[in-house]
Amino acid sequence: MDIVVFPELSITGYPPEDLLFKNAFIDENIGYLNKLKKKVTNIIAIVGFVNKEHGGIYNSAAVIYNNQIKSIYNKQFLPNYSVFDEERYFRKGSTNYIFKIADALIGINICEDIFHPDGPTKIQSIMGGAELIINISASPYHTEKIKEREKILFTRAVENCVNIAYVNLAGGQDELIFDGNSLIINEKGYILRHAKPFKEDALIYDLDTGGVTSARLKDTKFKNQKTKMEKDCSLLPVINLKYRQKKVRRNIQDKIAGKYNRHVSCIEDEILKALILGTRDYIKKNRFEKVVIALSGGIDSALTAVIAVFALGKENVSGIIMPSIYSSRESINDAKELSDNLGIGYTTIPISDIYNSYLKNLKSIFRSYKINTTRENIQARIRGNIAMAAANENNWLVLSTGNKSEISVGYCTLYGDMVGGFSPIKDVYKTMVYRICKFINKKYPDIIPRNTLTKAPSAELKPNQKDEDRLPPYKILDPILKAYIEDGLDYHSIVKKGFEGKTVREVISMVDSSEYKRRQGSPGIKITPKAFDKDRRYPITNKFKLY
Repeated sequence: MDIVVFPELSITGYPPEDLLFKNAFIDENIGYLNKLKKKVTNIIAIVGFVNKEHGGIYNSAAVIYNNQIKSIYNKQFLPNYSVFDEERYFRKGSTNYIFKIADALIGINICEDIFHPDGPTKIQSIMGGAELIINISASPYHTEKIKEREKILFTRAVENCVNIAYVNLAGGQDELIFDGNSLIINEKGYILRHAKPFKEDALIYDLDTGGVTSARLKDTKFKNQKTKMEKDCSLLPVINLKYRQKKVRRNIQDKIAGKYNRHVSCIEDEILKALILGTRDYIKKNRFEKVVIALSGGIDSALTAVIAVFALGKENVSGIIMPSIYSSRESINDAKELSDNLGIGYTTIPISDIYNSYLKNLKSIFRSYKINTTRENIQARIRGNIAMAAANENNWLVLSTGNKSEISVGYCTLYGDMVGGFSPIKDVYKTMVYRICKFINKKYPDIIPRNTLTKAPSAELKPNQKDEDRLPPYKILDPILKAYIEDGLDYHSIVKKGFEGKTVREVISMVDSSEYKRRQGSPGIKITPKAFDKDRRYPITNKFKLY
């Protein structure tokens, strides 16, 4: 039998969000499904779409064969945590089917369904006798997610003595990255074939389901489960697709793809691939072609530029170097060297005269002659205006360069260095920025100037300025931020991990007081388990303190 499988909600894209409240959107998605079925003849297609029935909508999978929709499975477990809001839109399905295709029994379910041990996979395998479970998914990426997912799929395959074909979406959608990594795993938990990560891939495999029957006969636990379930559950309805077997067979088992670590060498490599995919898809899917980046000579703008070049090609990336009276000669040279190494064009626009004009014209509102936050922010906002002017004039998109450490504590200027249409490293901590840049220089020798990697981080908005003048060292700051933002720990719990109480209190205070800034920032790629915006939603106006 030949089956082609597409990911969850492949007709609409995932997540469609409040487009699901528009009847025209639902109707058009069904219209495209009907167009597709006319092209499906002697092959079985499983397609994710939005089903409309019984006065509601469902996250569903259509089984198409011989120009007909033979059956529809409605997702039963609707995630309503983290970035997911499926209960806001969909009704829960309740019916399991078994499909007889040639001589094989197959169960179909959707994403979250397979993560529940007593869910559809168990029912379809034990009560329905399914030898293969096909799960269509749109599971977004974050670090450690791929290992977690494979561990769950291993467990479901082994405990139910069943083959699993897991088909995941690949690509970027706003802040989310879908990493692909589709795979076929047998009843013993062995990965038979693995699709490439962070890119679309056609995974083809001839699966022999014969081992399932033998494994179940020998598995006492499986037989006991079936006996127990038969007391409470009835046998599942079987839909016979009467599939006409093709005579041509492929012998491809000897071309088994390697495991995940053949495609990705380390966590830095994994995150870089995710950032490149997310940037490429955001730019192209939103109908932009070229981007512009404010190059400071610092490590954040360097990493952003590398990601942009890898994602879009050097011909589609431009830089603007905007030195002030406080910019060091080394930083200016670093920005130029980076541009030359990447092969991107750049323009140098000094801001000193513009800055002095601001100081002259705003003299009446200044309270002192000191270089304070007001004067620092004026410089950042001048640069933001110049970057936006270049973008407007050339129909480019500005890429913001802020990292998660800075954005978490508000060490950034609203309408200044925060301007832009997209922020590739918004969810990347500063320490990880350094790690990724070192990985890049190892793989692509010295693309990023060495001085950029070794000099102390500085905004260079006043003489001898260093980030550590206002912030704890990043090697201390980042673990505190992770504990507070991602792990959800309170002040006392973080202090117990060995951090100084005063520092923890200051960091938490900066995070909480910067919510209004983050709300006005550009979207950025999610790579941690808890990114800002969709993952972490706190009211701007609140007086609750965790210290």
